[in-house]
Amino acid sequence: MVIPVWFEVTSLVVLTLILIGDLLLVRLRPHIPSTKESSLWVAFYVGLALVFAGLLYFIAGGQYAGEFLTGWALEYSLSIDNLFVFVLIMAQFAVPRRLQQQVLMVGIIIALVLRGIFILLGVAIIENFSPIFYIFGAFLIWTAIRQAMPEGDHEGEAKRENFIVRMLRRRIDISDEYDEGKLRTVVDGKRMWTPMIMVFVAIGVTDLMFAIDSIPAIFSITHNSFLVFTANIFALMGLRQLYFLLGDLLDRLRYLHYGIAVILGFIGVKLILHAMHVNELPFINGGQHIEWAPDIPIWLSLTVILVSMGVATIASLIASAKDKRRAPQELHPEPPTH
Repeated sequence: MVIPVWFEVTSLVVLTLILIGDLLLVRLRPHIPSTKESSLWVAFYVGLALVFAGLLYFIAGGQYAGEFLTGWALEYSLSIDNLFVFVLIMAQFAVPRRLQQQVLMVGIIIALVLRGIFILLGVAIIENFSPIFYIFGAFLIWTAIRQAMPEGDHEGEAKRENFIVRMLRRRIDISDEYDEGKLRTVVDGKRMWTPMIMVFVAIGVTDLMFAIDSIPAIFSITHNSFLVFTANIFALMGLRQLYFLLGDLLDRLRYLHYGIAVILGFIGVKLILHAMHVNELPFINGGQHIEWAPDIPIWLSLTVILVSMGVATIASLIASAKDKRRAPQELHPEPPTH
């Protein structure tokens, strides 16, 4: 079975309209969403993704539905990791909380554009150069090792962004204060950029780096560009509301980067095994396919992703709860007994 063209076109049109509506809502009604509002929106977008998977199942078959669900779960996991860097950027530039929705929405649009470009490039490269899977796999394993470092990789991402922001600050005039969501303002009769331009640049650089990580990963799940792109859209939709829903909880998810590392490492190994299975490099096995290299099934990939995220989240919350119980004892230690 194949995915009908009419279904692909209709899906992309509907998703585009939803994104435009979300953007207009942020633009016309800037506010700090409540926990209830954020929960409802996140539930809506998750439900929408599950409905889309159900439609795929009935229209194109279980294989495509399974590939979409696994790809969506993978991209959603990596998008949550992205939120940590967004938190650092918001804090670094002291973005007023009422403007954070707008920043996140612009960040999501930038991410979609960049990922769309990477997907088109990825499909073209894969079709003409299958050994790219060796490179993708090695890159993801290296990324997994970097993620598993004791401090994670979030501070490093912020430092790399600082370099670009410093270059920007030296070349253009930037005001000290925000002017709502405007990029340009007037200070003492002089036209200047607002700090919002630096925030957007930092967000854009972050999106670029995460696209470099995530797009090779999802190509281990499916080579269908439509499924790759829709999995990314559904993963990014609702990310803005998830940011406000999780709130301070993000600081408590101390072990999440280990879960991400396990996922990326697993996907890296899967890509290398796939590269061996379809091998065409003359200096490996004489250019012949390596038949003993297994193709890891979709259900196993989905299981690894869900279990890794679940274990990392539960372990983080348990450790946070222990720290909270320990804190009063450290502040008020019991007097020594004689």
